[in-house]
Amino acid sequence: MPYPILDPTGTTATAPRGPRAPRAPRRRDLRGATVGLLVNTKQNAAPFLDEVGRLLIAKHGAIGTMARTKVNFAAPAPDDLVKEMTTGCDVIITGIGDCGSCSASAVADGIAFEAAGLPAAAICSDAFRVTADAMAELRGAPGYRYATTPHPVAVLTADQVKQRAARVLDDVMNLLTEPE
Repeated sequence: MPYPILDPTGTTATAPRGPRAPRAPRRRDLRGATVGLLVNTKQNAAPFLDEVGRLLIAKHGAIGTMARTKVNFAAPAPDDLVKEMTTGCDVIITGIGDCGSCSASAVADGIAFEAAGLPAAAICSDAFRVTADAMAELRGAPGYRYATTPHPVAVLTADQVKQRAARVLDDVMNLLTEPE
């Protein structure tokens, strides 16, 4: 019998069997898109995601961003927040996973937005791949792809945050759009 995986959101479950979690259809590009930024309250998460959004507008034709902040970085986004962002956005970026529980939560959020029909890019620091992958497995999305940035993010200066955001931009684009 498989060992149960502890879900940091407070439940215990065995790895699900059956169909994989849905993956939303991808856009060809981000021209004219509103980019949702789901900030998890971790140090530097807001400026990191703001810079990613700014770069998507400047370099890839997105028309704007809608930023929202979760109350609890370790818990998945509440259903009403997912619904609001799904209604007002064309794609979602969530993060930043800079610890174990927030990495798992960022991946859970990305999977929830995919199930709601929006392409999503979760961003986690590279030190927490194991936690992020475990959450993907738990949520029925083994192999879920997300972007990574070197750990840590919380201690970076404003300029370093901008540099990191620029370095992860291509990965975010690859997660949100179909390759040409």
